[in-house]
Amino acid sequence: MGDFTIQISANLVNRLAEDGEKLKKKTKKTKTKISREPRQPQTKVNQKQVLDDPKTQKGDAPPGWPFQPPLFLPVSPSAQSAELDAIRSVLQESERVLEKLNKQEKNMVQEVTERAKTLHDQEFKLPYQKPLPCLAEKEASEACYKESIKDPLKCHRLLKNYADCSRKARQLVSSTN
Repeated sequence: MGDFTIQISANLVNRLAEDGEKLKKKTKKTKTKISREPRQPQTKVNQKQVLDDPKTQKGDAPPGWPFQPPLFLPVSPSAQSAELDAIRSVLQESERVLEKLNKQEKNMVQEVTERAKTLHDQEFKLPYQKPLPCLAEKEASEACYKESIKDPLKCHRLLKNYADCSRKARQLVSSTN
């Protein structure tokens, strides 16, 4: 299986968070339907004139104007409190959802950080290295030469053991390839 690395930067995390916020803010736009029937010319009428006009007060609109109900209807105090309670409950629910999302985000950031650290450690971990063959014989012959600088012939037997071990190791390597 091939080796690969994943790099996760703070910039990437920030961009992902911003994209999520943008998706939340987008609202569905509705297109207004345009009537293909020709419009009748309307006369300009001052709003004060319409309100003062006795025909408008009876419920009749001036010619060319559709009838419109009053913009603000009186609301009873119980209806207002019910509406406020509904708004409060929706607000509380959205706050709970926000807290839950923030907790999930923290957990995900922690998990991604741990995974990135693990991958980083695996990437730079040295592979298993086999110990050098004949290391003990080599060290023994070197120590002998250091001790008997004036008479190096004393180390002849240790040097012969090291040479034999090296030869066997080379033969072993060449036979496995």
